[in-house]
Amino acid sequence: MLTRVMAVSPDVDRRPVAEAAPPGVSRTKMIVVLGLLVALGPLTIDMYLPALPRIADELSVSSSIAQLTLTGTLAGLAVGQLIIGPLSDSLGRRRPLIAGIVLHMLASLVCLFAPNIEVLGVARGLQGVGAAAGMVVAVAVVGDLFAGSAAATVMSRLMLVLGVAPVLAPSLGAAVLLHGSWHWVFAALVVVAGALLVMTVLALPETLPAGHRRPLKAGGIARTYGELLRDLRFVILVVIGALGMSGLFAYIAGASFVLQGRYGLGQTAFALVFGAGAVALIGATQFNVVLLRRFEPQQIMVWALAAASVFGGVFVALSAAHVGGVAGFVGPVWAILAAMGLVIPNAPAVALTRHPDAAGTAAALLGAVQFGTGAVIAPVVGVLGNDELAMSAVMATGVIVALLALLLTGAHRATGDDVVGAPAVAEPA
Repeated sequence: MLTRVMAVSPDVDRRPVAEAAPPGVSRTKMIVVLGLLVALGPLTIDMYLPALPRIADELSVSSSIAQLTLTGTLAGLAVGQLIIGPLSDSLGRRRPLIAGIVLHMLASLVCLFAPNIEVLGVARGLQGVGAAAGMVVAVAVVGDLFAGSAAATVMSRLMLVLGVAPVLAPSLGAAVLLHGSWHWVFAALVVVAGALLVMTVLALPETLPAGHRRPLKAGGIARTYGELLRDLRFVILVVIGALGMSGLFAYIAGASFVLQGRYGLGQTAFALVFGAGAVALIGATQFNVVLLRRFEPQQIMVWALAAASVFGGVFVALSAAHVGGVAGFVGPVWAILAAMGLVIPNAPAVALTRHPDAAGTAAALLGAVQFGTGAVIAPVVGVLGNDELAMSAVMATGVIVALLALLLTGAHRATGDDVVGAPAVAEPA
């Protein structure tokens, strides 16, 4: 059974936390369920990446216009989390999640029959809103049950499950394209969302007791967001997480055009190369669990961002000099993604620990800023040329600014509020 014991400082107002998760739920099962829910977002983003060049050709639009459908998805993920987060704090975790998955299925059907780029873009945005439910609720459940290094450890385990999605998604999309048009990628997403809906109904318990829910009032929601935004350390951690993610989004936005367009990789080869980057990210998230046994999450983030900044500089130099070929492109990218695997679990885990009384809204703000940044980054890569130099410049800028923000604001130093307590490590019942 999941158990959480939290030591609360007498001068910090914290929401009481249930001592145990619902009976019969093991930690391993919870991680798998939450990981699959979070994976809906990356599957929605990544499955159709091999089809982007084909979409541009068939709908008679430029590559940068086709790329705006990716921007729509990321914008939907950002806006959706801002809406669903407060709803999950008021209505519980399950009901907003189920509604979001149903919306995703309906939007995927619209994508399947989209006659033009405009309809596809709008439907992709709605897909993002639906997928946001899985992402924000999963992170909120972690906030309900864990804190501090324990939360970072669970987030790292979630990343292991989540990491399978970017590895498999382009390959699944490429497999669909071998036997049908790009429309059928969205038919596959309907099936995936349907399976997740059944899993949610049968396997995900409610982790937010009725007594801990917030009133569903606009004023109360606004005050909660205001409380979060007044916490400077929380805001800095949110920004750092978003800037760290900007490198991943730059890669997602431009990889298909660089690897398929410039280097001539086929759809299957692209899927394999793209998936290898995800493997680097996954491996780092699991190594993060080992590092957390000896170091604070803030320390790990400093080292990771410093390494990513160095790799970013190398990437820019290789891209500007047009040397290295495919190896000169994927090598620095994989190194940066590996470094991000040490940032992505830690920044939100520490941020959530500061506000366990509003885990849903805090998770929503975290996710919204991350995917809002992605929505901005994707068209920037396109405007700059969808080439190696555009990607390298965006990726390097993101990690360097994140490192400076962490160091110059003092957010790299742990405080009492960042580690509210040492929750007991939950084991399967």
